[in-house]
Amino acid sequence: MLSQEASTASDSIDSLRDRFVRLPLALLDSLVAFGVTASAWAVEPPVDFERDVRPILNEHCAGCHGGVKQAGGVSFIWAEQVLPPDGWAAIPGDPDASPMFTRLRETDPDLRMPPPEEHPQPLSDDEVETIRRWIAEGASWRQHWSLAMPQRPTVPPVAEVTSPIDAFIDARLAAEGIEPSMPASPDRWLRRATLDLTGLLPSPSDRESFLADVATRGEAAYAAAVDRLLASPHYGQRWASVWLDQIRYADSKGLGHDFYRTMWPYRDWVVDALNADLPYDEFTRKQLAGDLLENPTEADLIATAAQRLTATNDEGGTDDEQFRVEAVLDRTNTTWQVWQAMSFGCAQCHDHPYDPITQSEYYEFVAFFNSTRDVDLRDDKPTLELAVDPAESERLAGLRRTIHDLDQTRWDELARRLAPVDWQPIEAMDAKSNKVGMKVEAVTRNGVTQAEAITDGTVPRNITVTLDATLPPSLERLGGARLTALPRDVSAALANPEWGFVLSHVTVELVGADGNVRLVELAEVVPDEPHPFLRADKSRNASNDDGWSAFTRIHRPRSAVLVPKHEQPLRGGESLRVTMRFGQVAHGSFPLYIHRAALAVTDDPSVQAIAEDAELADLRVRREAASSERYAIERHFLPVMQELDEPHRRPTHRFERGNMLDKAEEVFAGTPQQYGRGGERRSRADLVDWLFDQNPLTARVAVNRVWARLFGLGLVLTEEDFGSTGTRPSHPDLLDWLAVSYENDWGWSQKRLLRELVLSDAYRRSSAVRPELRQRDPMNRLLASGPRHRLPAETIRDSVLHAVGLLDETLGGRPVHPPLPPGAWQPFSPDPWETPKKGEPNRHRRGLYAYVKRTIPFPMFASFDAPSREFCASRRVRSNTPLQSLMTLNDETWVEAGDALASRMAAVEGTREEQIAWGFAAILSREPSETELQRLVELAKRFGDGGLRRVATVLLNLDEGFVK
Repeated sequence: MLSQEASTASDSIDSLRDRFVRLPLALLDSLVAFGVTASAWAVEPPVDFERDVRPILNEHCAGCHGGVKQAGGVSFIWAEQVLPPDGWAAIPGDPDASPMFTRLRETDPDLRMPPPEEHPQPLSDDEVETIRRWIAEGASWRQHWSLAMPQRPTVPPVAEVTSPIDAFIDARLAAEGIEPSMPASPDRWLRRATLDLTGLLPSPSDRESFLADVATRGEAAYAAAVDRLLASPHYGQRWASVWLDQIRYADSKGLGHDFYRTMWPYRDWVVDALNADLPYDEFTRKQLAGDLLENPTEADLIATAAQRLTATNDEGGTDDEQFRVEAVLDRTNTTWQVWQAMSFGCAQCHDHPYDPITQSEYYEFVAFFNSTRDVDLRDDKPTLELAVDPAESERLAGLRRTIHDLDQTRWDELARRLAPVDWQPIEAMDAKSNKVGMKVEAVTRNGVTQAEAITDGTVPRNITVTLDATLPPSLERLGGARLTALPRDVSAALANPEWGFVLSHVTVELVGADGNVRLVELAEVVPDEPHPFLRADKSRNASNDDGWSAFTRIHRPRSAVLVPKHEQPLRGGESLRVTMRFGQVAHGSFPLYIHRAALAVTDDPSVQAIAEDAELADLRVRREAASSERYAIERHFLPVMQELDEPHRRPTHRFERGNMLDKAEEVFAGTPQQYGRGGERRSRADLVDWLFDQNPLTARVAVNRVWARLFGLGLVLTEEDFGSTGTRPSHPDLLDWLAVSYENDWGWSQKRLLRELVLSDAYRRSSAVRPELRQRDPMNRLLASGPRHRLPAETIRDSVLHAVGLLDETLGGRPVHPPLPPGAWQPFSPDPWETPKKGEPNRHRRGLYAYVKRTIPFPMFASFDAPSREFCASRRVRSNTPLQSLMTLNDETWVEAGDALASRMAAVEGTREEQIAWGFAAILSREPSETELQRLVELAKRFGDGGLRRVATVLLNLDEGFVK
């Protein structure tokens, strides 16, 4: 029996650990067991910077000496700015020589720290003494706990405990003088585990089978039940909603009109990946860099849609570069929030206020996502074609690969043949337009002088530009022409791109001195990239609006080769005329035209020979045949990630004060030095390597997320913040043991992690309220009792529909439209909500499949705290409002569920008591007490024929039904 002193919070194991930080846990356990208390020791423990000092600095000093202001060149984020040899604020061993301490004791308000205008009340005497002692003891600087790699801790020896999880928890309880609760009843555990692992209630037959198995096999029945639940396809549906909160999944674009877009194949990929227990490192790699895998599969490409879930705004007049940049920043912030649980976005405008992250490091991380091909456009390019009919999926995927390979092969061959061509720049030409003025400048670039035609004035849509060029006198034939499109300001556009162009139609003519015009028929328009958004060759078609393009922004000069179909010997005095029509407009307001155009020509016959090459012609024929077959398949289009080709990669700059219009120095892709193996890296694939290579946060954050879903609270309470302003873990050794085991022993298997947790004694304990712990541990952070908290919104709805027999258990597919309260659906733009009629498919699918429109959350889910999915939601903060009761009493789904439950009870053969008892067990997974049953029977009698319907309403609105 522990001593009375050892049973108080002030004399707990934590108190002893605070005083004797170097003593092992087993020895501290022994001291407590023998009645030794912290107060019995007169020696003060050493001050711990991370535990004792940093919280004081964050609260009182970071406003002026954090990552933002760094007044006086001092930031308490970085040891080198505080301690010698570079720092001067704290002199180890000498508090009186340390400005950090002496300024705290100043009586002159002009010298006192913190300044009275910032903090009217000075630090408390205890806080000042803590700073003094820390400096006097040597000013040891310790990094934040979450930045140290987790090490496998020694498992405390606890009698009659086999699970390391329980050993850590029970050792802490013993140190606190707290007895753990008794185990929950088998059926209570089954209900809890089934809800947690599948999001559904156990059926009455499941319950009966499990209880019989427990009676026969004991503990083995629990393991068998967990294995069965983890193998259920409903497991992936339940845990997908957890992940989709993190990755901010939605079926709509989120801004402006908030139109629908096809994202559901990604949602189905998540379900399939979880059901297959795809290891967390592979699960991550496919979502962050699936397109960069060698020979990526269709599933790998679908996974990258995780990064295209950013909100977009395609309203007329919007700047697509602004929203593209915002999407890139959102991907950066979301990646850190999901995989690192850090408020990385705080470094967008300045160094992080509290954690060791510089603003430059923030933009180095941004560079990983800044060279993808997506832009903020209505068609969401780039997209992955997916067959509407699943039977056509394999054929369509094969055709897509064939077309991609043919395009690449053909372009590689064209590039090889064009590489040695000697191009002669046009040095003199005239330019005119049908709608705007033009001017021509002679410009020398890279030692070459060329004439450049520049648009002048306001440019409307559908303009035509004609260039009349003087050909070099030495040219005997027109072998080909090269058209170069440049930004208006070539040097500035690299950092601040200009609107690009789409060359809808181009014609080439030779104009004689006598005015006679010869049309030069074109066989090819060869772009400077193998897989452009728009096909360059369409520029030869007069009725076309697509064509060669820099879509939609231009950073660097772009070029395309115009290949004549036939030999073009020149006649004396002929000049070259190139006519260009630009028919595309971005966002209804921005004409896409060439700002600055230059021409070059060659008499090399190898260019025109391209038009007559049989091998190239065959590749084109095969490509068109495959394309025609592809177009015959009904398709939908999923936004995915694609990397820009190397010559067209965007540079990344640091934004001054976070302003995208004020770009500072260029930065290159890299990871912060303080986190894992920081440093320069190149691609998103390298980013994934960093997440899983000696990274102190990745495994901790993942296991903490799973723990929180099961126990209601994370071991780190602030799931979204493992930084210096977050909470410390309640059981740090347990967190590290789980993290190391998850990574090294269990191969990043979430199912294995869940199995260990659900079979632990801590999870199996009764959740009955214990008065003696109500004040001492009201949040059950010590885990003396089993988990008791309200269920997630989707689980509340799905479990009820499943229990009453209404749930449509179909897996996957397009989002559905469940019943809505009248007047709830009022979209800003046309977006019909078409609820199937009673008895029709899709009326009562799982909540996972309900259409997620960011501007109009599904009312039932919003009432029970489901996020709108506009941003990453690391955890759902549970509320308790009257709206929830009104929803479950009056919502159409609940009314139908009550009718169905009443019908199922009426169908049970037996007495009214047996019917009601069946319904009670179906909803609450236990038998009713005699009192409970009699009260329900009396209610049924009071309402006669409608009695069972009244009983059903009561059963569907019991508090016990909404918690586990």
